[in-house]
This record gives sequence, structure tokens and C-alpha cells, in this order.
Amino acid sequence: MRERKLRSDGDCSTKNPHEECFPVDHEITHLTKVRSEPSVKARKVIHPSGKMPIPTIKMLYGREANYTGRGRFSLADCSHVLGRYLPVNGPWFVDRMDSRAYVSQFSADGSLLVGGFQGSRIKIYDVDNGWALRKDIVAKSLRWTITDTTLSPDQRFLVYASMSPVLHIVNVGTAATESYANINEIHEGLVLSTDDDEDYSVGIFSVKFSTDGRELVAGSSDDSIYMYDLEANKVTSRILAHTSDVNTVTFADETGNIIYSGSDDSLCKVWDRRCLRERGRPAGILAGHVEGITFIDSRKDGWYFISNGKDQTIKLWDIRKMTSKDKWRRRKRLHWDYRWMEYPFEARRMKHPNDMSLATYQGHSVLQTLIRCYFSPQYSTGQKYIYTGSNDKCVYIFDVVTGAQVAKLAGHSSTVRDCSWHPYYPTLITSSWDCLIARWEFSGNDPDNILLTKTGRRNRARLYAD
Repeated sequence: MRERKLRSDGDCSTKNPHEECFPVDHEITHLTKVRSEPSVKARKVIHPSGKMPIPTIKMLYGREANYTGRGRFSLADCSHVLGRYLPVNGPWFVDRMDSRAYVSQFSADGSLLVGGFQGSRIKIYDVDNGWALRKDIVAKSLRWTITDTTLSPDQRFLVYASMSPVLHIVNVGTAATESYANINEIHEGLVLSTDDDEDYSVGIFSVKFSTDGRELVAGSSDDSIYMYDLEANKVTSRILAHTSDVNTVTFADETGNIIYSGSDDSLCKVWDRRCLRERGRPAGILAGHVEGITFIDSRKDGWYFISNGKDQTIKLWDIRKMTSKDKWRRRKRLHWDYRWMEYPFEARRMKHPNDMSLATYQGHSVLQTLIRCYFSPQYSTGQKYIYTGSNDKCVYIFDVVTGAQVAKLAGHSSTVRDCSWHPYYPTLITSSWDCLIARWEFSGNDPDNILLTKTGRRNRARLYAD
């Protein structure tokens, strides 16, 4: 059912034909090891042979015997143990609607799950209460689909976007389970653009809360980035950022000063808000993709981020390698449309002549929709993996340092647009165009609810018939 080899300790290992390795002395290699491997002292005391990974039983014995003198696991110890138990079993049913599932995201603490569907619905599930429905939101002024959602840091408010110039904000802390826009609850409109041209209207592809919950950043189809101040209830700045749709924006870290953006012009750009008024230009540009960028995820350290591209690759970036000028214009685009065409065969070996990325990860498929990719959680994995949805109905997990494909999760019957790894547990959620939101875990004992089993697809057929 899945192209992986499962070892007895729970590790997954699959060779990637496009495997690419970093130089041994690259900084991110060492940062990843520091976060995901026990200290040198712990390795010497618990596992003198020096071989990695250290067996879980030895890690537990060392903790109970207090060999390291700490009396508990460090964060790196936790990552070392949990990082080998990947959420590869499943999928199990969470919810099914009658329209495509576009968004699936855990809250920062993992207590809530937000699911967004094409048919005007957003559902919030209580993860710690058996995935019970906490809030059922019927969206207002929806155009085409829910393109993105974002929860405020205090988890009181949710903002949703569609192919409309207006964001909507909902109080999700109210007692009512059902939330109908401006019928039983107010969905306040946050107007980003006043363009009323009937033939062209701004659409919002990406929206994110700032860490303090006071601002929103949004990427739009008018090639712009918008900053919205929630306290002042107005747009505070519009940046004409790219020469094509801005498909993705995100804050680099908790300060909120640095923003990353990615566009159909194939460029990633870095924006420093502290000097935007004076310069009006990006702090830097990163070239390497040869087709449009669908999503960006920050490592939250202010230096590294990854991007998913329509050239069927994920790239890892270090903003210290960026250039201040767009010196390298991209090649002439191929005559193809990713929404309904396969990526041209002759383009698969094309490389950017001045690729500034640190590494490239391949194997998944980025077609039809803005498929998303992420770093795995810091607490449970030390961010040693990258994972992504795919048009081939699967989820792929890659090793950050080696580029190896360590797992491939197959079970959906259509494109997996979004996925989210629980911040503390080996649980992963996927949202697919087969109208399903499903969960994957390291282990599970719920065979009556499984969507796809090794023996065939009878359970799936039964599920769709219900």
C-alpha cells in the first residue's frame, strides 16, 4: 500500500532517485543534529558504540538511571526518540464533505484542527475530545473556494480567505457550534482592495496572523502583499511585490519584522518591514525555481525556509545567500498550465542557471492546485523532515539533511492539497480533493474506521456509500 520499508523500531526508509546531500560542514546540518540527536555526553554514557540512532530502550533506561545527570529527557532527546516514529499508518477517517477539502491545519498547541472545504464550509475539531466538532462555519461571500485560513495566537479568532478582496474574521470562542455568516454570528469583512472591476477582482491566496495577533499579512492575485492592522481596522500597507500572483506569504519568525513571499514569477522575496518606507524594495531575492511557487514555510529561525514549486521541486533557502537585485531573470516560460496539464517531459531536467537554494527535494507532484509543504515539528522531530502533499494522491516525507524520501503515504483517491503534523504527537492530518480529511498515526487500532487496508478498497467503497 505504501512505498516504504518499516523497521522494527518504527523507522521508515525509502531511497529517493533524486537524493541530494548537503556538504558535511553546512550549518543547517549541524543545527538539525543539535535539535534531533542527544548530546555527546549522553551518547557516550548511554550508547558507547556511537552508532546512531540510539535504541529507544537504551534512551529510556538511561533516563530512568539518570546517567546524564538531568533526570529527564532534553528537547533533543525527545526529538531523537519521537523522530523515528513517523505517522505512516492509516489513513483513518476524520470528516467527509460533499466538496473538495483545501485546508487542514492544527492550532499551535495541537488542541484544535481547522478544515476548509470548497463548498463554503470551515470546520474546527476538538482534537483532545475525539475529534468532536467544535465549530461549523458557513462562509460569507465565497468565491470559488476557501483558499486559506489562519487562527489567532490565542485561538479566539479565525480569518478565512477566498478568491475575493475581502477577508472575514470569526469569533470561534462563542458557545454556538454553528456559525452562519451574519445570521447568528457576525463574520466581519476586512477589505483589502476596492477594485470593483467586474472582469477582474482581487483574490487572496494566503493569509497569516502575526505572532502578537494584531496584524495580518496576505498575498493576492494583484501581485501584492497586504498588511492589515486589526486594531485600526484598515490596510496599513500594500506592497507591489512581484510581477505575477503572490501565492504565498509568511512571517519569518516571532518578531514579525521579516516576511517571505513566493509568486508565479518563480521568485522568493524577503521583505524587511523596518525599512520598507524608505526603500520600497525587498531586502533580498532568491532565485532557483524555474516555475511558479505555490507555498512557503519558515523554519521560524529568521534564516531558513522552504518553498514548493510548479517545477515539481521543494527548495531549501538561506536568506544570507539572497541578492539585493533581480540579476537573473527566469527563462522563458513553457506553454503549459499546471491546472490541467502534466509538467512537460522536456522540462524535468531543466535547472536554473544561478540556483541560489541550498538543496532540492523531488519525487512529489505539484499540479492542479497550490500544494503545500512544511518543516516537521521541532518538539517531536527537531525539524529533521520536510513533508508535502502531492497531486499523485500521496504525502511525501523527506530527510532535510540527506534529501532522502523516508516515507510515502498513500490512501487518498485524489490530490492532497494540504497536510499538518501535530506539534507534539506522531499524528498527521491530510485534506484531499476526494472530499476527505483523514489522519495518519504511528500506530492505530481502529480497523473499522480505516479508509484503505492492505486487503483492498472495500472499506473505502463502504465509506463513500454511507
